[in-house]
Amino acid sequence: MSPARPEPVVRVPVVVIACTAVAGVALLGLLTSRPPGVLPSGAGLRALPTFNAVMNASCAALLVAGFVLARNKAIRAHLSVMSAALVASALFLGSYLYYHARAGSVAFAGQGWVRPTYFAVLISHTVLAAAIVPLVLIVVYRAARGRFDRHKAIARYTLPLWLYVSVTGVVIYLMLYVWFPRSRP
Repeated sequence: MSPARPEPVVRVPVVVIACTAVAGVALLGLLTSRPPGVLPSGAGLRALPTFNAVMNASCAALLVAGFVLARNKAIRAHLSVMSAALVASALFLGSYLYYHARAGSVAFAGQGWVRPTYFAVLISHTVLAAAIVPLVLIVVYRAARGRFDRHKAIARYTLPLWLYVSVTGVVIYLMLYVWFPRSRP
């Protein structure tokens, strides 16, 4: 009987922890404090869709970088970059849930051919966003346990889905708030 293989030690890089802490504190500050007269009422809440789009765009860029690093066998760098992508996604998810709990849903103002296009993107994004959470958790768990063969087996499907969700999140933001914004009363 061969000796048991020691469990790999996964250390989250200090930079990832620091960036997470800074972003979390900044987001918390944005949501909870407002010096009198500095920002109009609700300005913090109105900033969240843009913050969410930035987190999605950051995640997409990090996913592509992580893929390239894995292909080039730069495993430590891959771990750091994918950890940062996970943090960006987690910050997005927390901010997104907070925003929609406070602001409700946002109606799409576009008309004509763009309306069914928007809803096709939105529906595919929403379905895959729900599916990607457990897939990402499985991929991370397998990597953390040193099961790299099983990690790679599911990561090859998880990565393109996660990338699609991140990119379409930015597209949805652009369609809702930039290209076809609601008129303000």
